[in-house]
Amino acid sequence: MGPLASLIRVIRQGDGDLLSLMPADAYLLPMGPLGYSRRSIQIVNDPALTKPILADPEDIFPKNDLMVGALTPLVGDSMFVSSGSLWRQQRRMIDPAFSHIRLAKAFPSMVGALDDFEARLQAAAASGQAMSLDLAMGQLTADIICRTVFSASLANDTARDVFESFAFFERSVAHVELVRLIFGKPFDEIPQRADVLEACARIRGHIGRLLDTHLEAGAQFDDIAAAVIAARDLETDTCFTREELIDQLGVFFLAGHETTASALTWAFFIAAMQPAVADKVRAEAMAVAGSGPIEFDHVKRLIYARNVFKEALRLYPPITFIPRVAARETTIGTKKIKRGTMVMIAPWAVHRHQALWPNPDVFDPDRFLPEREHEIVSGSYIPFGAGPRVCVGAAFATTEATLILARILRTYRIEVQQPELVRPVARLTTRPAHEVMIKVSVRG
Repeated sequence: MGPLASLIRVIRQGDGDLLSLMPADAYLLPMGPLGYSRRSIQIVNDPALTKPILADPEDIFPKNDLMVGALTPLVGDSMFVSSGSLWRQQRRMIDPAFSHIRLAKAFPSMVGALDDFEARLQAAAASGQAMSLDLAMGQLTADIICRTVFSASLANDTARDVFESFAFFERSVAHVELVRLIFGKPFDEIPQRADVLEACARIRGHIGRLLDTHLEAGAQFDDIAAAVIAARDLETDTCFTREELIDQLGVFFLAGHETTASALTWAFFIAAMQPAVADKVRAEAMAVAGSGPIEFDHVKRLIYARNVFKEALRLYPPITFIPRVAARETTIGTKKIKRGTMVMIAPWAVHRHQALWPNPDVFDPDRFLPEREHEIVSGSYIPFGAGPRVCVGAAFATTEATLILARILRTYRIEVQQPELVRPVARLTTRPAHEVMIKVSVRG
């Protein structure tokens, strides 16, 4: 079956797997066209070419209109989708709030959420019942980010509704985007379905209720939400409206847990399938903290656990494509690019590129050891993006994930049910095509 026939099969299945767009030579060449699309699309994988696109000081490569339109019902005009002067204004207002992401201050929120989560794991181990790994990671990371942003724990039912609503949203959006990317402009005006808009409204409703608690409490809170509420642009003397606050805080909430949950799902799946990895994480945690609490100062010594997370991010980057569009005629390297050409940077392909990584498809956490980091080509590891739009939560996510891996694998064994069914699909995030069901047991 040829690539176009495979794409048509994916579209008919409603799978929405954007990985089906990836040409085989994307893992070999610095850049190349997406030949079976009616649009002009270039996939760019060479770090020497991606760096200026991601830096983009002259706004030559703004966000792609198709993706912006697809995400607007969920995140509005937030800085995740905005470009140019609007994005710079939003960033001026929000940057001070990032100072609240002090890891030592946020660490107790991580520990509290993890304590509650481990109680549920203990019950699952005692009952022997199977549980969804991806749902569990979504609930845990949503609770952590909620405690950090809003100073409030997140009920399991709410976390489940957010997880399921977002999964439905991204599956539906990815399916439509796949059709638009392949078949071109006649399909650009496909409206969002009513049930997709309802899923967005449910998520925004949860964010709105958390926000209203802050607005009603006045100056009671000292957290990220309070800092964003108080943010004011000195150049225009404006602050965010309630809807704009939902936009911005919604991005913090969704980007702050969905991407980490995706990477942790893959990290635990790999650890379950490669018991030596899980055993090494446990041995390191025991050597650093024994069977007692893992404190903030311990985390920097959990080198192997951290590198397991980093390698999971390399093999399964949460964001598969970073879409841009050429706002005017330009060049990428020596190739002329016409105005309107879609330019797609693919972390999935960059991270598995045969010219950039030795044994690119092999899980090898030790490639991130200090003595080997010189082997990593600059710009070839971009799970958090790069340039001015680089994810400001990278250190937060890495600390959070290192703690979670160390604590859970120190105490529990994980057994994947029907591992042969587990395969990645790329929608808005890279996640398993179907729920990964696991059973947990307490280590002897």
